[in-house]
Amino acid sequence: MRIINLVEIKSVLPKVDLMKEIEVGFVAYTRGDVVVPPVGELQFESPPGDVHIKYGYIKNDDVYVIKIASGFPRNSDRGIPNGNGMMLVFNQKTGEPMAILKDEAHLTDVRTAVAGAICAKYLSPKIVSNIGIVGTGLQAKMQLNYLKKIIDCNNVFVWGRSETSLLKYQSNMIDTDYKIITTTNINDVINNCQLIVTCTSSETPLINHVNPGTHITAMGSDTLTKQELVTSILMKADLVVADSKSQCEVRGEIYQALKSNDFSMDDVVELGEVLSGKTTGRTSDSQITIADLTGVAVQDIQISKAVLKYLL
Repeated sequence: MRIINLVEIKSVLPKVDLMKEIEVGFVAYTRGDVVVPPVGELQFESPPGDVHIKYGYIKNDDVYVIKIASGFPRNSDRGIPNGNGMMLVFNQKTGEPMAILKDEAHLTDVRTAVAGAICAKYLSPKIVSNIGIVGTGLQAKMQLNYLKKIIDCNNVFVWGRSETSLLKYQSNMIDTDYKIITTTNINDVINNCQLIVTCTSSETPLINHVNPGTHITAMGSDTLTKQELVTSILMKADLVVADSKSQCEVRGEIYQALKSNDFSMDDVVELGEVLSGKTTGRTSDSQITIADLTGVAVQDIQISKAVLKYLL
C-alpha cells in the first residue's frame, strides 16, 4: 500500500481530464451502476464543524473508495485550513488496501469545483455578462479557476459578509484575468449576474429572489441545517437538478424545499440524466435553472482513480 502526499497528488492533476472523468461518473451513478450508501456524518458544536464520510464503488470496477473530509470554519482563526481529510482506495476484488491519498481535502475541493463547472457547461445561459460568487473561502476561488475554461466571461461580482474578507479575496485573485467587484449587498450579485455560485456554510438563506435567465449552482448546503437559497426560488425555477436525488432528499437546498407541500421530487432531475441527454437541460436563455450539489461519492471514486493511474 502506498501513502501518497499532497505534493505528489498536485503534480499529476494537470495531466487528468477531470471534467470528462467526473461526467462519466455522474452518468454511471444515474444509470444505477454505482453503489453509494448514505453519507456518514459527524457534527460538532464547540467549535462548530462537520466530518463527512462518503464511500462507494462502481460495479465491475477495480477499486472501492472511502473518503473522509472535515470542515471546521473557525480553523482560519488559528491560521490553519478549514478543511482536511484523505481518500482510502481498496482493491474491489480482494479488499486489500492499495493507497492512502493524503490529499488534505484538496481532491474534495477540486472535484467540487469541477462539478460546478460541469453544471455551468450544461445549464448556464449562452451569454453570461457577469458571474456571481457568494462566499469568499477556498471554494469561492476554485470555482472561478475551473469556470474560466467553460464560461467566456471575466466580470465577477463577489459577495462576502465583511469588507475584510472581501479585500483578502480580491488580493488572492489579483493574478487572475478576472475583473472582480466586491460587495456586501447580495442584491448586487442577484441583479447583475446570469451565473451565480453559492459556496458558503450558511444556515440561513442568502439568496432571496432570482431573475429570469439566471442559473444558480448551490454547493454550500450539504447538511441537514445549511441553506443558501429561499425555498421559493426552487419553486419558481424552470429546472431543478440534483447531483443525487437520494442525497438531496435528506440534505441541501432540495431537502429544505421539500418541507413545503408545494415542492416534490417529481420537480427534480438528476445531473447524470442531463449529461447523458436523457433529460433536456436549459432550453432558453430566459429560464431559471438551479443545481443542488451535495457531493457524491462517485466524484471521489473517479478523481481517485484518475490520480492513481499516474502514481501506481
